[in-house]
Amino acid sequence: MKIESIVLRELSMSLINPFTTSFGETRERRVLLAEVRAEGLSGWGECTAGEHPYFSEESTDTAWITILQELVPLLVAAEDQRGGKCPEIFRPVRGHRMAKAAVENALWDLEAQMRGVPLYELLGGTRETIACGVSIGIQPSLEKLMDKVGSALSEGYQRIKLKCKPGWDIQMFEAVRHRWPNIVLSCDANSAYRLRDTEHLTSFDRFHLLMIEQPLWADDFYFHAMLQQRLDTSICLDESIRNRRDTLAAIEMESCRIINIKLGRVGGFSEAIAIHNATQERGIPVWCGGMLESGIGRSHNIAMSTLENFSLPGDVSASSRYWAEDIIEPEVTVSSAGEIRVPNTPGRGFEIRTDLVERLTVRKEEIKAMALV
Repeated sequence: MKIESIVLRELSMSLINPFTTSFGETRERRVLLAEVRAEGLSGWGECTAGEHPYFSEESTDTAWITILQELVPLLVAAEDQRGGKCPEIFRPVRGHRMAKAAVENALWDLEAQMRGVPLYELLGGTRETIACGVSIGIQPSLEKLMDKVGSALSEGYQRIKLKCKPGWDIQMFEAVRHRWPNIVLSCDANSAYRLRDTEHLTSFDRFHLLMIEQPLWADDFYFHAMLQQRLDTSICLDESIRNRRDTLAAIEMESCRIINIKLGRVGGFSEAIAIHNATQERGIPVWCGGMLESGIGRSHNIAMSTLENFSLPGDVSASSRYWAEDIIEPEVTVSSAGEIRVPNTPGRGFEIRTDLVERLTVRKEEIKAMALV
């Protein structure tokens, strides 16, 4: 393909309900979208960086600058402008994986449209439906938490994940397990604990959790390995896993038994596929994590989750859990069996509501490829 232009947009989108983790509370999302145009078609990607550099070193503003000043010129100058070539094209830029993912994933979408195949098929996926779990943020009270869990279960979600932190863990696990003793339950600490909390964390074993996600430092394998030796519950690594090399190190060190793959965190589909393949070869299950995406990022998560080793329910939940209106149509819905049907049309499988995108846009810049030649 030969790229004609790239359009970068920042949207302001309000969550239906605040989402609280150990990092803090999110009410508004600054959603960064990359649209790549070629041959009369448009591929779309979403940057999942947060408003602040709390989850990772990136933020909405660093991604905007990096895409415009570094990634777009490198891409336009490349001879082979395909998603699978992006890791090589973007190699001069260290880090900035969420910025890279926004552009790379748009190219995968565009290539799938050009070939007339669904995005999931281009990626190598095979599933016709994907299993869905849900992530429930820290709540202001146990009563509110119980309402949220009950509502999610009534909607069919196959796995409940509870955000936790010191002071918001044992009591809520006890309450949820007492009421629903047999549900698939996990927790996510977002690095809220330290190794000195080992005895406390081992007490989680009695709740028979599917996993404890990222209990310790975001950049650590060593101390997670020490903790995993003490736990019956499986550790799942999230923030620590940036690429295939991290994956291999974590598996070799026995730092975890499960891995969460997030497209933005690992830099896009190419690295996500490499991580998937490495874990599959070594018998480590993976699942797809969420980052409060709009429908564009959500559609990419659906496509990725069709790969064979995504054997645990992910956080790819319905659009209506987060947005009064999503920017795609149809919106993502979850069946009463807790599944999403994978679209079988070319590309990402969901149309862009361009009128709504334009209405929500607060910042926009278009770069013509010819202007950079």
